[in-house]
Amino acid sequence: MRLDAHQHFWRYSPEQYPWIPKGSALARDWLPADLAALQAPLGFDGSIAVQAQQTVAETEWLLALADQDPRIRGVVGWVDLQHDQVEDDLARLSRHPRLVGIRHVVQDEPDDRFMLRPAFHRGISRLRAFNLRYDILIYPKQLPAALELVRAFPEQPFVLDHIAKPFIRTGTLSPWREQIRELAQHPNVLCKVSGMVTEANHQNWKADDFNPFLDVVFEAFGVGRLMFGSDWPVCLLAASYPRVVGLLEDYDRTHARLKPSEVEGLWGLNAARFYRLQ
Repeated sequence: MRLDAHQHFWRYSPEQYPWIPKGSALARDWLPADLAALQAPLGFDGSIAVQAQQTVAETEWLLALADQDPRIRGVVGWVDLQHDQVEDDLARLSRHPRLVGIRHVVQDEPDDRFMLRPAFHRGISRLRAFNLRYDILIYPKQLPAALELVRAFPEQPFVLDHIAKPFIRTGTLSPWREQIRELAQHPNVLCKVSGMVTEANHQNWKADDFNPFLDVVFEAFGVGRLMFGSDWPVCLLAASYPRVVGLLEDYDRTHARLKPSEVEGLWGLNAARFYRLQ
């Protein structure tokens, strides 16, 4: 099984997606047929579709897409984890077998300790009852709060999106490196090797720019807790889909030197196990 553990779909409008640069490659509809055309030549069997809007309506739309397209193996959606009635939303949405996780765009929250709010913790505490994972989307400045969050919920499965968006453009490793190592000490936390190209120089990045950061996550988590994600179509700001895939494939061959079973894990099986795909 070869899976992309992190990609997005949307029907574009500037009002609903204000974070998308107007006139960019992202400012159009991106739908399952677009992704399938890219994945088929590369041997992918499917993907995990991840929320891009903080609305329950978008989660319902992604689940409806999954009903139409079996290549969407799972959906990481959104609910308001701080709402008093969050359990009702989770109960209703989780009746759909393709809902596998929940994400909040914490990186955009002005409070760096947003994930430590009591109401947010209450919402996180409800996820295990519905067999749902939680995707952590943060910037490096929010890693200390992420560490406190995963310590507070040792039984909740978490996955760190985009290796926490380190400063690849400048090559700055610390304190991100040390905090990633500390986060990886928690066995309930996995990491998506995703979203890297948009943290580099969009026009002039080189494969070597990423190697110090990949070295850190491969050493810290071990390949058994890593999963490939393209972050398509957001990656198109800096690289094509095949180029994103090739970046990690080249690292596998020249640096990680993975065993066949490890390759299978990184490129699909780890994600399938983590998200409990049916």
